[in-house]
Amino acid sequence: MPDRNAPAFLAASSARRGLGAYSLIELLVVIGVIVLLAGMSFPIMTAIKIAQARSRARAELAQIETAIETYKTKLGFYPPDNAPNWTANQLYYELMGTRLTTIGGQQAYQTLDGSAQIATSAFPAAFPGGKVTGFMNTSKAGAGDDAPIAVKFLTGLKPAQFLAATSPVRSTVLGVSMAGATLFNGPNNGEIVPYGYNASSPQHNPKSFDLWVDIIAGGKTNRISNWSTRPIFVYYTSLATSYP
Repeated sequence: MPDRNAPAFLAASSARRGLGAYSLIELLVVIGVIVLLAGMSFPIMTAIKIAQARSRARAELAQIETAIETYKTKLGFYPPDNAPNWTANQLYYELMGTRLTTIGGQQAYQTLDGSAQIATSAFPAAFPGGKVTGFMNTSKAGAGDDAPIAVKFLTGLKPAQFLAATSPVRSTVLGVSMAGATLFNGPNNGEIVPYGYNASSPQHNPKSFDLWVDIIAGGKTNRISNWSTRPIFVYYTSLATSYP
């Protein structure tokens, strides 16, 4: 309390010091509270990021699932897969629709929107196993009026949802641009987590197809699929051993 007998300016200065100064204990308490709040917010922010990653992956998977079902409604069958190489599938070409043409003197398939093309000679490398020799949803140049006409079933696709992969396959693939246990690499350091697709012998949806993608969220591999509304934690060294 200021000295009543001290000059007025000394009393005012003393009062200001008493009101504006903090003790060491008070500063430590404030710092402790800040550290505590930061420690509480970190796991909350982590949980939000994990939830956002899962939600995004599920929304994008649902988009592909809808396109596959529309394909089935229109053509009467599901897009073929490349069993047992589930991620080296031809979904992009089947859902985008292709035309059989000649490019650079080679027979090739080109998507209806011109976003991708693949020579028939590249099929063995793009779709290992030798089962894929062409596409079902395609138009053939010079065919008669009764020939099937390709249809584009996948619309509103974002650039991050497909990639002209060069390793381990050389083909345009569908997937999500997130961290994943299995990654395909492409130009300009592009990476994508490919969809697994099984329509020939689905283990979880016997009457339709299995569609899934494995992303890493929260340090764990989360399988987002069309047979579970919740993420499935999977542990494996290669995709071939992880399914079903």
